[in-house]
Amino acid sequence: MLDSRAQLVFKLLVEHYISQGTPVPSRRLAAQPGVEVSPATVRNILAELEAHGLVRSPHTSAGRIPTNRGLRFFVDSLLHVRPLDAEQVERLRHQLNPDLAPQELLASASELLSHLTHMTCVITLPRRDQVALRHVEFLPLSGQRVLVILVLNDREVQNRVIRTDREYDASELNQASNYVNREYGGMNLLQIRQALLESMQADKDRMDTLMQTALDVASRAFETEPEDAGKGLVVAGETNLLDFSGDTDQVRRLFETFSRKGSILHLLDRCVNSEGIQLFIGEESGYELLDDLSLVMSPYEVNGRLAGVLGVVGPTRMAYQEVIPVVDVTARVLSAAMNYA
Repeated sequence: MLDSRAQLVFKLLVEHYISQGTPVPSRRLAAQPGVEVSPATVRNILAELEAHGLVRSPHTSAGRIPTNRGLRFFVDSLLHVRPLDAEQVERLRHQLNPDLAPQELLASASELLSHLTHMTCVITLPRRDQVALRHVEFLPLSGQRVLVILVLNDREVQNRVIRTDREYDASELNQASNYVNREYGGMNLLQIRQALLESMQADKDRMDTLMQTALDVASRAFETEPEDAGKGLVVAGETNLLDFSGDTDQVRRLFETFSRKGSILHLLDRCVNSEGIQLFIGEESGYELLDDLSLVMSPYEVNGRLAGVLGVVGPTRMAYQEVIPVVDVTARVLSAAMNYA
């Protein structure tokens, strides 16, 4: 819809706005190399851009800034992404060491991405269908409580305390552990949960005591509690939001959003089944609190299967040409490391 000169003027306007964060007057654009037209002609071009909804005049300023629709057009049509150099990629590989446990890898990736972009980083934990049970131990605690020790994906260890309908002694729990390891070892957590539910629906009168004990304890160990929904997210660099937003009330609400975590998981889940970079600019996210922000996301893999999403949350005027490749390469390096973790 735009001729080459209008595209050039718009590209220069967006680049100036991203760099300086201030409205761009026509005379400044007219003075840029390659424009070669008068300020009056630039004003006509800006009026055309405004008619297309790509720029607007904030308040009474004589300058223009890009709209979110304009930023989307810029990213989709005019952006030239700068690839990371070999030294940067090697530094990422060094810091995302496959010798780290999966949870440590995700925490390192989150901190590293926040440091590289100076933005808030979010990473979803691997989906439950990507987490395989290698071993489980049930140990009695006081009262009707049991300590569950889960070994997942060979190296990750999780401890959970569950409450049961009655007290179990060590011998019963040891037999239950052996039963679950024998019957369900190697299955992912979703498969285990489904198998347990199906077993519990069978005729209980035909079950022996061992099986009933195992099902009672294991079903609680693998159940998904509502509050667990907010535990599937790693967040780093929340305070970076303060660096670009003067609206402290908005930042406070965002902090509350990240502290709950579950409220943003739905948005990130939309990216899990999509390959490559996913970009939400302003209201594209569908969340009012993110209307003035952009999210750059990319899925990562575990053993060749899409498992989660990592990315950054920052101002709509972020340096997309720098942020996009950092997120993309970090996701690829994390995937490679997770495959060996």
